[in-house]
Amino acid sequence: MNKLNLTPLKLSIGLSLSLSVAGLIAGCSHLAPNTDAHATSGQQTTKVYLPTWQSTKTHKTPNWFLDAKFGIYFHWGPYSVPAHKTEWYSIWMYREGHPIRKYHEETYGSLDKFGYKDFIPMFTAEHFDPQEWAELFAKSGAKFAGPVSEHADGFAMWDSEITPWNAKDMGPKRDVVGEMAKAIRDQDMKFIATFHHQWKYAWYPTWDENTDASNPKYEKLYGPKVPKGTFVLANKPTNPLPDKAFNDDWLDRVKEVVDKYEPDLVYFDNKMDIISEQHRLDMLSYVYNAGVKQNRDVMVTYKGEDLAKGSAVLDLERSRMSEKKDFPWMTDDSIDWNSWTHIANPNYKTTNRLIDFLVDVVSKNGAVLLNITPTAQGVIPQQVRTRLLEMGEWLEQNGEAIYGTRTWHTYGEGPAKVVEGHLSEFKNKDNTEKDIRFTTKDGDLYAIVLDWPTEPVTIKALAKGKHKVSSVSLLGSDEKISWNQDADGLTIQVPKYQPGKHAFAFKLDI
Repeated sequence: MNKLNLTPLKLSIGLSLSLSVAGLIAGCSHLAPNTDAHATSGQQTTKVYLPTWQSTKTHKTPNWFLDAKFGIYFHWGPYSVPAHKTEWYSIWMYREGHPIRKYHEETYGSLDKFGYKDFIPMFTAEHFDPQEWAELFAKSGAKFAGPVSEHADGFAMWDSEITPWNAKDMGPKRDVVGEMAKAIRDQDMKFIATFHHQWKYAWYPTWDENTDASNPKYEKLYGPKVPKGTFVLANKPTNPLPDKAFNDDWLDRVKEVVDKYEPDLVYFDNKMDIISEQHRLDMLSYVYNAGVKQNRDVMVTYKGEDLAKGSAVLDLERSRMSEKKDFPWMTDDSIDWNSWTHIANPNYKTTNRLIDFLVDVVSKNGAVLLNITPTAQGVIPQQVRTRLLEMGEWLEQNGEAIYGTRTWHTYGEGPAKVVEGHLSEFKNKDNTEKDIRFTTKDGDLYAIVLDWPTEPVTIKALAKGKHKVSSVSLLGSDEKISWNQDADGLTIQVPKYQPGKHAFAFKLDI
């Protein structure tokens, strides 16, 4: 969401630590002992996380996440109604001199007459079918999924008792988070909830008496009164910082979703560093302790330096790593090059680009969270559906080279070099048949060629004397594969028949 160009930071995963209840502060004594989700079968241990970096760093990344590799979420809310340019419509419509403000005033009227709140009744979601959406996600090959629970706009997508500005009481009159949680779990996927609501601080011009944002009766939606000029992009100094009331409200909304819907993954957008350190620690320990209490293997993701390294899983945005890492990480990107929400003129990525992106990320110890873009009426566009189903077809054939895999000693070979940095995916070019990515599982090595080869494939990392290859097969094909291993590498002859349209996974017994 942030527009800065930041280099992703290395994350160090801490070791698991079992804590005795007797040694904890009194404030945690009410938590019931439970099974440590990371202990091996038969081991019973008590685990309670304190709101300190030292304690939260003992949390381990769940095995389900290490195996899952691919998830789906969606930006969907009142900002889907104008469907114009960007999910940031709600901030730019108030920004003096911005083209979106001009568009808004010409289309809907002046801001004192038609503010962002007035899109809420138009957010009807009459075609929203959580079961059908979850089935589509499962067919796409996703192993975890969920909605944006609250974006920067301040509108909660769950049945909230904290704010009246929620999807159950207004707009669609549906508990989107709750309904999606059930539907996703019915498809045997893990459920995720994403939070972006720290951005709400100074998002709207609450100082401007010429707009509805200054009206105190809308404070739960638009946020507290702040001086003009308070809003800044992420990783910029914010002055003044949010007060205790804003911090408390930020945390209470997370707790409400955790308590009501028990997400397996709780995701945070960047700019969380404007939230007090204690509130961030309270959030982390609350999520982790809820997982222990509910006997669930939970996790949290963060961006940039918003949490301490090792306390949660690092998430990149529209970017990826250039090399494999010894820690698990995630990247989230949108299916649309131009927007995170549905807009009138989308520019969707090709299925080939999406699959190559997934393969590259997995080869480097990462996972992909792909954003999709439903309409305000609750329709997933056909072009989005087509791409998701094509990804599912590819994963049905090649999933053994993705799910449950781990990295090899090198991520791959080939000329393509990834540009690192926040939002850097726009700079990365499409892959070719010369690009190969590696994954491993159960003693097998998978060499995934990112386009159909027109000439024999030579894998230099498998030169004779390094690793002895005993067999080669191609996933999705019964054809006998001809190959030879010598000092130059493993050379695989191009099969006669092409078993698909996208990346091709050779299975090697080494």
